[in-house]
Amino acid sequence: MTSKLIRPPYLKAGDTVAIVAPSGILKNREREVHQAVDLLKSWSLHAIVGKHVFSKADHFAGTDDERCEDLQKAMDDPKVSAIWCARGGYGTVRILDRLDYTKFKENPKWVIGYSDITALHNQLHNHGFESLHALMCVSLTKDITEIQESVDTFKSALFGNPTEYDLEGSEYNKEGEATGQLVGGNLTILHTMLGSKESIDTSGKILFIEEIGEYKYHIDRMLQSMKRAGYFDKLEGLIVGDMSKLRKNTTLWGTSVEQLVLDALKDYDFPIAFNMPAGHEKDNRALVLGRTIDLKVDKKGSELSYK
Repeated sequence: MTSKLIRPPYLKAGDTVAIVAPSGILKNREREVHQAVDLLKSWSLHAIVGKHVFSKADHFAGTDDERCEDLQKAMDDPKVSAIWCARGGYGTVRILDRLDYTKFKENPKWVIGYSDITALHNQLHNHGFESLHALMCVSLTKDITEIQESVDTFKSALFGNPTEYDLEGSEYNKEGEATGQLVGGNLTILHTMLGSKESIDTSGKILFIEEIGEYKYHIDRMLQSMKRAGYFDKLEGLIVGDMSKLRKNTTLWGTSVEQLVLDALKDYDFPIAFNMPAGHEKDNRALVLGRTIDLKVDKKGSELSYK
Protein backbone atom coordinates (compact mmCIF):
# COMPACT_ATOMS: atom_id res chain seq x y z
CA MET A 1 0.00 0.00 0.00
CA THR A 2 1.26 3.47 -0.84
CA SER A 3 1.20 6.03 1.93
CA LYS A 4 -1.10 9.02 1.73
CA LEU A 5 0.74 12.20 0.83
CA ILE A 6 0.48 15.53 2.61
CA ARG A 7 -1.96 17.87 0.91
CA PRO A 8 -0.91 21.55 1.10
CA PRO A 9 -3.73 23.87 2.25
CA TYR A 10 -6.03 24.95 -0.54
CA LEU A 11 -5.88 28.63 -1.43
CA LYS A 12 -8.34 31.27 -0.26
CA ALA A 13 -8.79 34.96 -0.95
CA GLY A 14 -5.85 36.97 0.33
CA ASP A 15 -3.27 34.21 -0.03
CA THR A 16 0.06 34.80 -1.78
CA VAL A 17 1.45 33.04 -4.84
CA ALA A 18 5.15 33.29 -5.69
CA ILE A 19 6.17 33.15 -9.35
CA VAL A 20 9.63 31.66 -9.94
CA ALA A 21 11.63 30.39 -12.91
CA PRO A 22 13.67 27.28 -12.05
CA SER A 23 14.32 26.30 -15.67
CA GLY A 24 14.65 28.02 -19.04
CA ILE A 25 15.18 31.65 -19.88
CA LEU A 26 12.16 33.94 -20.18
CA LYS A 27 13.23 35.93 -23.21
CA ASN A 28 10.56 38.45 -24.26
CA ARG A 29 8.00 36.81 -21.97
CA GLU A 30 7.29 39.76 -19.69
CA ARG A 31 3.73 40.04 -21.00
CA GLU A 32 2.82 36.53 -19.88
CA VAL A 33 4.27 36.98 -16.41
CA HIS A 34 2.46 40.31 -15.94
CA GLN A 35 -0.70 38.65 -17.21
CA ALA A 36 -0.21 35.86 -14.66
CA VAL A 37 0.02 38.44 -11.88
CA ASP A 38 -3.19 40.07 -13.09
CA LEU A 39 -4.93 36.69 -13.28
CA LEU A 40 -4.02 35.89 -9.69
CA LYS A 41 -5.21 39.32 -8.58
CA SER A 42 -8.56 38.67 -10.32
CA TRP A 43 -8.90 35.64 -8.03
CA SER A 44 -8.25 37.87 -4.97
CA LEU A 45 -4.74 36.48 -4.54
CA HIS A 46 -1.52 38.39 -3.99
CA ALA A 47 1.37 37.74 -6.37
CA ILE A 48 5.10 38.18 -5.91
CA VAL A 49 7.62 37.70 -8.71
CA GLY A 50 10.98 36.18 -7.92
CA LYS A 51 13.99 38.48 -8.02
CA HIS A 52 15.67 36.49 -10.80
CA VAL A 53 12.68 35.49 -12.98
CA PHE A 54 13.94 37.64 -15.86
CA SER A 55 17.62 36.98 -15.28
CA LYS A 56 19.64 35.49 -18.12
CA ALA A 57 22.46 32.98 -17.99
CA ASP A 58 22.88 31.35 -21.38
CA HIS A 59 20.07 28.77 -21.69
CA PHE A 60 18.66 29.47 -18.24
CA ALA A 61 16.60 32.03 -16.31
CA GLY A 62 19.65 33.04 -14.31
CA THR A 63 22.51 31.00 -12.92
CA ASP A 64 21.84 27.83 -10.95
CA ASP A 65 22.47 29.85 -7.78
CA GLU A 66 19.98 32.55 -8.80
CA ARG A 67 17.22 30.14 -9.81
CA CYS A 68 17.72 28.11 -6.67
CA GLU A 69 17.67 31.27 -4.55
CA ASP A 70 14.24 32.30 -5.84
CA LEU A 71 12.73 28.83 -5.45
CA GLN A 72 14.22 28.27 -2.00
CA LYS A 73 13.01 31.67 -0.80
CA ALA A 74 9.48 30.86 -1.93
CA MET A 75 9.65 27.40 -0.32
CA ASP A 76 10.81 28.90 2.98
CA ASP A 77 8.41 31.86 3.15
CA PRO A 78 5.48 31.00 5.45
CA LYS A 79 3.41 33.77 3.80
CA VAL A 80 3.58 32.01 0.42
CA SER A 81 0.76 29.51 -0.18
CA ALA A 82 1.68 28.39 -3.70
CA ILE A 83 4.67 28.46 -6.05
CA TRP A 84 3.84 28.94 -9.73
CA CYS A 85 6.61 28.13 -12.17
CA ALA A 86 6.88 30.67 -14.97
CA ARG A 87 8.05 28.20 -17.64
CA GLY A 88 9.74 24.88 -18.21
CA GLY A 89 12.38 24.20 -20.85
CA TYR A 90 15.37 22.73 -19.09
CA GLY A 91 17.24 23.41 -15.86
CA THR A 92 15.26 22.22 -12.83
CA VAL A 93 17.32 19.05 -12.46
CA ARG A 94 20.45 21.18 -11.97
CA ILE A 95 19.16 22.64 -8.70
CA LEU A 96 17.30 19.70 -7.14
CA ASP A 97 20.19 18.67 -4.90
CA ARG A 98 20.52 22.19 -3.51
CA LEU A 99 16.94 22.46 -2.22
CA ASP A 100 16.27 22.29 1.54
CA TYR A 101 12.80 21.08 2.51
CA THR A 102 13.10 21.81 6.24
CA LYS A 103 10.86 24.91 6.28
CA PHE A 104 8.67 23.64 3.43
CA LYS A 105 7.69 20.67 5.60
CA GLU A 106 6.60 23.10 8.32
CA ASN A 107 4.50 25.11 5.84
CA PRO A 108 3.64 22.97 2.79
CA LYS A 109 2.46 24.81 -0.31
CA TRP A 110 1.30 23.93 -3.79
CA VAL A 111 3.98 23.78 -6.48
CA ILE A 112 2.57 24.27 -9.98
CA GLY A 113 3.98 23.50 -13.41
CA TYR A 114 4.56 20.84 -16.05
CA SER A 115 7.19 19.75 -18.58
CA ASP A 116 10.65 20.30 -17.01
CA ILE A 117 8.93 20.89 -13.64
CA THR A 118 8.28 17.13 -13.62
CA ALA A 119 11.68 16.82 -11.94
CA LEU A 120 10.42 18.95 -9.05
CA HIS A 121 7.11 17.05 -8.92
CA ASN A 122 9.08 13.83 -8.52
CA GLN A 123 11.11 15.28 -5.68
CA LEU A 124 8.00 16.60 -3.95
CA HIS A 125 6.34 13.19 -4.25
CA ASN A 126 9.31 11.44 -2.68
CA HIS A 127 9.28 13.99 0.15
CA GLY A 128 5.62 13.10 0.71
CA PHE A 129 3.68 16.02 -0.84
CA GLU A 130 0.96 16.42 -3.43
CA SER A 131 1.66 18.91 -6.23
CA LEU A 132 -0.14 20.36 -9.22
CA HIS A 133 0.56 19.50 -12.85
CA ALA A 134 -0.95 22.50 -14.62
CA LEU A 135 -0.29 25.43 -16.94
CA MET A 136 2.54 27.85 -16.32
CA CYS A 137 2.77 31.60 -16.77
CA VAL A 138 4.05 31.36 -20.34
CA SER A 139 1.02 29.19 -21.19
CA LEU A 140 -1.23 32.25 -20.96
CA THR A 141 -2.52 33.56 -24.28
CA LYS A 142 -3.48 37.17 -25.00
CA ASP A 143 -7.06 36.02 -25.34
CA ILE A 144 -7.41 33.85 -22.26
CA THR A 145 -10.73 32.45 -23.47
CA GLU A 146 -8.65 30.33 -25.88
CA ILE A 147 -7.48 28.30 -22.88
CA GLN A 148 -10.46 28.83 -20.60
CA GLU A 149 -10.85 25.18 -19.59
CA SER A 150 -7.16 24.94 -18.70
CA VAL A 151 -7.42 28.07 -16.55
CA ASP A 152 -10.67 26.93 -14.94
CA THR A 153 -9.31 23.51 -13.95
CA PHE A 154 -6.15 25.17 -12.60
CA LYS A 155 -8.17 27.56 -10.46
CA SER A 156 -10.52 24.80 -9.29
CA ALA A 157 -7.61 22.63 -8.18
CA LEU A 158 -5.94 25.51 -6.32
CA PHE A 159 -9.11 26.38 -4.44
CA GLY A 160 -9.99 22.82 -3.50
CA ASN A 161 -12.27 21.49 -6.22
CA PRO A 162 -10.07 19.48 -8.61
CA THR A 163 -11.84 18.55 -11.81
CA GLU A 164 -12.76 14.96 -12.63
CA TYR A 165 -12.48 14.01 -16.29
CA ASP A 166 -14.48 12.10 -18.86
CA LEU A 167 -12.00 11.44 -21.65
CA GLU A 168 -12.80 10.91 -25.29
CA GLY A 169 -12.74 7.29 -26.36
CA SER A 170 -9.99 5.72 -28.42
CA GLU A 171 -9.71 2.48 -30.37
CA TYR A 172 -6.29 2.16 -28.74
CA ASN A 173 -7.60 2.26 -25.16
CA LYS A 174 -6.71 -0.85 -23.18
CA GLU A 175 -9.82 -1.47 -21.13
CA GLY A 176 -9.91 -2.02 -17.39
CA GLU A 177 -10.20 -0.33 -14.02
CA ALA A 178 -7.55 0.78 -11.56
CA THR A 179 -7.07 2.73 -8.35
CA GLY A 180 -3.83 4.35 -7.23
CA GLN A 181 -1.89 7.53 -6.61
CA LEU A 182 -1.48 9.63 -9.73
CA VAL A 183 2.16 10.32 -10.58
CA GLY A 184 4.16 11.30 -13.63
CA GLY A 185 4.53 14.13 -16.10
CA ASN A 186 6.94 14.59 -18.99
CA LEU A 187 8.28 11.28 -20.27
CA THR A 188 11.79 12.56 -20.99
CA ILE A 189 12.14 13.91 -17.45
CA LEU A 190 10.76 10.73 -15.89
CA HIS A 191 13.32 8.82 -17.94
CA THR A 192 16.06 11.24 -16.88
CA MET A 193 15.27 10.58 -13.20
CA LEU A 194 15.92 6.82 -13.50
CA GLY A 195 18.58 5.67 -11.07
CA SER A 196 18.41 8.81 -8.95
CA LYS A 197 16.67 9.43 -5.64
CA GLU A 198 14.10 11.50 -7.54
CA SER A 199 12.88 8.47 -9.48
CA ILE A 200 9.42 7.45 -8.26
CA ASP A 201 8.51 3.99 -7.06
CA THR A 202 5.45 3.42 -9.25
CA SER A 203 4.25 0.32 -7.38
CA GLY A 204 0.48 0.47 -6.95
CA LYS A 205 0.26 3.82 -8.76
CA ILE A 206 -1.25 5.25 -11.92
CA LEU A 207 1.21 6.93 -14.25
CA PHE A 208 0.52 9.95 -16.47
CA ILE A 209 2.88 10.72 -19.37
CA GLU A 210 3.13 13.43 -22.04
CA GLU A 211 5.83 14.46 -24.49
CA ILE A 212 6.85 17.06 -27.05
CA GLY A 213 9.33 17.31 -29.89
CA GLU A 214 10.65 13.75 -29.86
CA TYR A 215 11.12 11.12 -32.52
CA LYS A 216 8.89 8.08 -32.14
CA TYR A 217 11.93 5.83 -31.94
CA HIS A 218 13.17 7.87 -28.98
CA ILE A 219 9.81 7.55 -27.21
CA ASP A 220 10.09 3.79 -27.71
CA ARG A 221 13.69 3.84 -26.47
CA MET A 222 12.67 5.63 -23.29
CA LEU A 223 9.78 3.25 -22.65
CA GLN A 224 12.02 0.23 -23.27
CA SER A 225 14.65 1.63 -20.90
CA MET A 226 12.06 2.27 -18.20
CA LYS A 227 10.60 -1.18 -18.78
CA ARG A 228 14.02 -2.81 -18.29
CA ALA A 229 14.43 -0.80 -15.09
CA GLY A 230 11.18 -2.28 -13.72
CA TYR A 231 9.28 1.01 -13.89
CA PHE A 232 6.05 -0.62 -15.06
CA ASP A 233 6.25 -3.95 -13.21
CA LYS A 234 3.78 -3.08 -10.45
CA LEU A 235 1.99 -0.18 -12.13
CA GLU A 236 -1.81 -0.11 -11.79
CA GLY A 237 -2.66 2.00 -14.83
CA LEU A 238 -1.40 4.45 -17.45
CA ILE A 239 -2.86 7.73 -18.71
CA VAL A 240 -1.38 9.11 -21.92
CA GLY A 241 -1.62 12.84 -22.49
CA ASP A 242 -0.55 14.90 -25.48
CA MET A 243 2.27 13.70 -27.68
CA SER A 244 2.98 17.02 -29.37
CA LYS A 245 5.06 18.09 -32.37
CA LEU A 246 6.59 14.66 -32.89
CA ARG A 247 9.57 14.80 -35.24
CA LYS A 248 9.82 12.70 -38.40
CA ASN A 249 12.88 10.58 -38.86
CA THR A 250 14.17 9.74 -42.37
CA THR A 251 13.28 6.13 -41.54
CA LEU A 252 9.60 6.22 -40.58
CA TRP A 253 8.51 4.40 -37.43
CA GLY A 254 5.56 2.79 -39.18
CA THR A 255 2.81 2.99 -36.55
CA SER A 256 0.92 5.62 -34.62
CA VAL A 257 2.37 6.79 -31.31
CA GLU A 258 -0.61 5.16 -29.58
CA GLN A 259 0.29 1.78 -31.08
CA LEU A 260 3.91 2.41 -30.16
CA VAL A 261 2.91 2.75 -26.49
CA LEU A 262 0.74 -0.37 -26.62
CA ASP A 263 3.48 -2.40 -28.28
CA ALA A 264 6.13 -1.28 -25.79
CA LEU A 265 3.89 -2.21 -22.85
CA LYS A 266 2.23 -5.31 -24.31
CA ASP A 267 3.61 -7.52 -21.55
CA TYR A 268 1.51 -5.78 -18.88
CA ASP A 269 -2.19 -6.09 -18.14
CA PHE A 270 -2.91 -2.68 -16.62
CA PRO A 271 -5.46 -0.38 -18.33
CA ILE A 272 -4.17 2.35 -20.65
CA ALA A 273 -6.22 5.49 -21.37
CA PHE A 274 -5.42 7.83 -24.24
CA ASN A 275 -6.74 11.34 -24.97
CA MET A 276 -5.99 13.04 -21.65
CA PRO A 277 -5.92 16.77 -22.55
CA ALA A 278 -2.75 17.59 -20.63
CA GLY A 279 0.74 18.45 -21.81
CA HIS A 280 2.18 20.84 -24.37
CA GLU A 281 -1.05 21.92 -26.04
CA LYS A 282 -3.21 24.94 -25.26
CA ASP A 283 -5.78 22.61 -23.68
CA ASN A 284 -3.72 21.59 -20.64
CA ARG A 285 -6.03 20.48 -17.84
CA ALA A 286 -4.84 20.42 -14.24
CA LEU A 287 -3.98 17.14 -12.49
CA VAL A 288 -3.29 16.73 -8.77
CA LEU A 289 -0.19 14.55 -8.55
CA GLY A 290 0.04 12.30 -5.52
CA ARG A 291 -3.74 12.13 -5.11
CA THR A 292 -5.41 8.72 -5.30
CA ILE A 293 -7.70 8.37 -8.30
CA ASP A 294 -10.07 5.84 -9.79
CA LEU A 295 -9.48 5.15 -13.48
CA LYS A 296 -12.03 3.41 -15.68
CA VAL A 297 -10.99 2.76 -19.27
CA ASP A 298 -13.28 1.73 -22.12
CA LYS A 299 -12.94 2.00 -25.89
CA LYS A 300 -15.85 4.47 -25.84
CA GLY A 301 -14.29 6.68 -23.18
CA SER A 302 -12.43 6.81 -19.89
CA GLU A 303 -13.21 8.27 -16.46
CA LEU A 304 -10.70 9.79 -14.06
CA SER A 305 -12.08 10.63 -10.61
CA TYR A 306 -10.40 11.57 -7.33
CA LYS A 307 -10.96 9.41 -4.27
